[in-house]
Amino acid sequence: MSGVAQAADGVPGVDVSNWTGDIDWASVASGGGKFAFVQATEGTNYLNPSFDAQYGGAADAGLIRGAYHFAQPHESNGAAQADYFLQNGGNWVADGLTLPGVLDIEDNPYKDKNGKNSCYGLSTADMVTWIKDFTTKYQQATGRHAIIYTTTSWWRTCTGNSGKFAANPLWLARWGGDPGELPKSWKKHTFWQSAEKGTLAGGQNSFNGSESQLKELANPPAKATVSGTAKSRTTYTITVANTGPHPLKDVKISGRTFGGQRVVWARGCKFSGTALKCEVKEVPRNHKVTFTIKTRPSRSKGTVGINVTVGPVKLTLKAR
Repeated sequence: MSGVAQAADGVPGVDVSNWTGDIDWASVASGGGKFAFVQATEGTNYLNPSFDAQYGGAADAGLIRGAYHFAQPHESNGAAQADYFLQNGGNWVADGLTLPGVLDIEDNPYKDKNGKNSCYGLSTADMVTWIKDFTTKYQQATGRHAIIYTTTSWWRTCTGNSGKFAANPLWLARWGGDPGELPKSWKKHTFWQSAEKGTLAGGQNSFNGSESQLKELANPPAKATVSGTAKSRTTYTITVANTGPHPLKDVKISGRTFGGQRVVWARGCKFSGTALKCEVKEVPRNHKVTFTIKTRPSRSKGTVGINVTVGPVKLTLKAR
């Protein structure tokens, strides 16, 4: 499909590449645009020569911006292309203006040159592996889930309509008056490209949410995953994992035993009787810290355990 569609509901934005040329970003902002996606790379051998000017210009005009990578899955593996993207404009930074990077994976536009089909000659299983390698590498490097730009028809044909990428925000390409049916991985789209051109420079897009939610996508809060195990009546472990994009600062853990037992050992913590307190100054991104707590029950039978609080998370670890 081609042509101009009316602006979709939601927060408006644009996508641009070197083909877009010079952009009057002030005009985009005054016209209502709030975000921009800028092509950074393609495969492992193409850099958008206009990237710095376009990416920096969007930020200077007050737009939230993100970079995208046009995939060439037949040329090299997903991790290699993610690395190339990260090193050439695709890295995420917590400045409040940067969206997670985008994997643009769609119909092969170079069939006449590379002799590959719409799926770049990959099987559905190999394509899913390729996308997983790219998105995993990106998440490990940035703490963010890469946005996936695609069409429903391509996703069905070339991934077998994979449902394995629900954690990655969807940027759906469908020119027309509504997004239509979504690929299997997603229950909703995050971004929608509704037209190739329109009143703003470049492709016409909308964010499926409020402007405050768009800002939160650019700079989400720190995130921790808390888990615990009662290994026995006398041994418990508590793990705090940093699963977000920022370092976790000043993590405080408090606990109190129950069932007639007291704490007798907990490295790195303060304890007295049934009470326990632990503090961690910082847990870096993609790291975790585990505390082992040993107790001495006053009786050999009956339920014992410990109640633990880590921020808003409360755990009860029980043993018999």
